[in-house]
Amino acid sequence: MSGVFGKVFGKSKQQSQATALASLDKLNETLEMLEKKENLLVKKANLEVEKAKNFTKAKNKRAAIQCLKRKRLYEQQIEQLGNFQLRIHDQMIMLEAAKATTETVDALRTGASAMKAMHKSTNIDDVDKTMDEINDNMENMRQIQDLLSAPMGAAADFDEDELEAELADLEGEELEAELLAPTTTAPTTAPVRVPTAQQSTRPSAQSSKAEDDELAALQAEMAM
Repeated sequence: MSGVFGKVFGKSKQQSQATALASLDKLNETLEMLEKKENLLVKKANLEVEKAKNFTKAKNKRAAIQCLKRKRLYEQQIEQLGNFQLRIHDQMIMLEAAKATTETVDALRTGASAMKAMHKSTNIDDVDKTMDEINDNMENMRQIQDLLSAPMGAAADFDEDELEAELADLEGEELEAELLAPTTTAPTTAPVRVPTAQQSTRPSAQSSKAEDDELAALQAEMAM
């Protein structure tokens, strides 16, 4: 029975769409015809104006008035054609809106039918069962990951104070090694100026004393 209704409704929908399209085509043709007539009347009205000007120049007042009367008649017809075109435009807008409404309702009806079919094929119990299986699998995977990330042996307890003391000893040894390491850069302190006479008498002693002073100054600077 539903199949029969579907066929009937489908044929009715197709017929209504075909009728709407045929009506729009007919209205378009009529609108083009009215526009052509309007353009022709506008040309005739303008021609009568030119004739009236020429008769006015020729001092033929009666003929000029007759031209203006014909121009008025043409203008009345132009106005009437304009009203016809407005009515056709209104009709076309209404038909297009009705066609869009029909297509929208048809699309909504199709979507509702598809949704209803999907609901029939989907069971809430199946959904609950599927979600339970997903949650169980996720929990099992989480437990496996926790086991894999656990340390191989028990974690040893270390005395934090002992570790701090050992770290302090290492830092002291590192500082002492830096102080005793030979330097390759020039000292920043000014060199000791020795009188010329003393340098000439005891060159080796003065050189040794200068080196000792330089080393002491460098150690003092590094200690800071």
